[in-house]
Amino acid sequence: MYLSSISLPCPGLFYSTSARDGTLFRIRIPGGIVTTGQFRMVADLAEKFGAGYVNITNRANLQIREVRTQITSEVLHLLQNIGLASPIPGVDHLRNIMGSPTAGIDSEELIDTRSLIRKLDYYISNHTDLAPLSPKFSIAVDGGGALKVCDRPNDIILTAVELGTQIYFHLKLNLGESFTNTGILLQIQECVDVVGAIAKVYLQHSTLEKENITPYRKSRKVRLFEVLHYLGIERFLQEVESHFSYPLRRLPHLPTISPPHPHLTRYLHLGVHPQRQQELSYIGVVLPLGKLETWQMHGLADIAQGYGSGTLRLTPWQNLLLTDIPNQYIHEVKSKIENLNLHWSATKIYSALIACAGSTGCVSSATDTKNHALKLAEYLDQRVTLNQPVNIHFTGCPKSCAQHNNSDITLLGVSEDKYQVYVGDSDHESKFGRLLYQDVPFAQLPPLIEKILQVYITKRRTRHESLGEFANRHSIAELQRMVEGDGEV
Repeated sequence: MYLSSISLPCPGLFYSTSARDGTLFRIRIPGGIVTTGQFRMVADLAEKFGAGYVNITNRANLQIREVRTQITSEVLHLLQNIGLASPIPGVDHLRNIMGSPTAGIDSEELIDTRSLIRKLDYYISNHTDLAPLSPKFSIAVDGGGALKVCDRPNDIILTAVELGTQIYFHLKLNLGESFTNTGILLQIQECVDVVGAIAKVYLQHSTLEKENITPYRKSRKVRLFEVLHYLGIERFLQEVESHFSYPLRRLPHLPTISPPHPHLTRYLHLGVHPQRQQELSYIGVVLPLGKLETWQMHGLADIAQGYGSGTLRLTPWQNLLLTDIPNQYIHEVKSKIENLNLHWSATKIYSALIACAGSTGCVSSATDTKNHALKLAEYLDQRVTLNQPVNIHFTGCPKSCAQHNNSDITLLGVSEDKYQVYVGDSDHESKFGRLLYQDVPFAQLPPLIEKILQVYITKRRTRHESLGEFANRHSIAELQRMVEGDGEV
């Protein structure tokens, strides 16, 4: 057991990672599933060593921020014993394995991925030779249900597909700005070995000369996509296949797997939804900007233990699920959630509000995104009524750490209190969408966003048209005229 003072771009438990607001510790939660006992333990740690709160990240991890007292080796040993830390400290910095929060309870899924996620995590957590991997090495496992994670950015994506009467996992690899469909189909018992082989080939080529790779932010570790670009997909896959005594199953003409419509599926984790198990439902709880006070954590653990199955499920959308709730207790559980100053409605402004750490926690951020986001939500909550979620994304710099996919509205911090306002889908000019307004002081931002929302609500084609879809139908000049009240479109 040891603690390292090495600063890594991705935090862990055994590595000290500094932030503006103190030391940051990240606890890996594979698949996002945590027991009430583990959840209470993290709450106690945040109370003792941190500032009395935790954040749920966009990988369904838990972060303890503002740590100013060193977490002792005895505490880390306890975390290992209860399954919250890797038995090998050298690999604990690797990212957790992402899975659908509704694995095993989604009536539409092709296969329950929970056991596969546990096996993958066990493999990674118990192999010292994987320690040199980039901290950003990441895997997603999607069971093909309604609440998908196959569109989330990960190095390796395994997506369940049905061919005839058989269920396979289709292997996709991240190329940096896009994904490649390898055409490789794996049976569930092959997935761990193939991921292991990918990691071995990746490591064999991770000592590329610097001129052969693209520098990636703060990390000096070579990323998997850089190895793929250097070797080429076919050579890389051939080297992976050389680790097996049989050829990997390929289907050259794999049926097109339609990507999930983010607006239709992204918020299925909020509100009350029936499970595949009869007479049981899950409730998606909204956590404003992914933040939970420790007293709220204990309250949620009480609900999960008293009404559910004793587990909570963290989501990549920085909220959580209470599962296995008998339908006759749904109203009672809703009331208890309200008593924790939380809610479950997908139509609240807070429900689809995302913000990065901001200037109080990150040196890269130009603006105080978290406080600005909360002030905006408080302002809009009293003035705008939504019938469906509107995704508003605050990011303090172009890296967009908190959200990688498109949002309805993106607010990019460009100076101490000014933002660029983007709407709709990304284009060739910006990954954030189309630039609607620039250099807007935060003091002017709440009424401007209110006007944008009111125009959208009044002029959209149907009640189900998203703000992003509405914005995409109009030119920037048309949108500005509508917002500024200078003309009808």
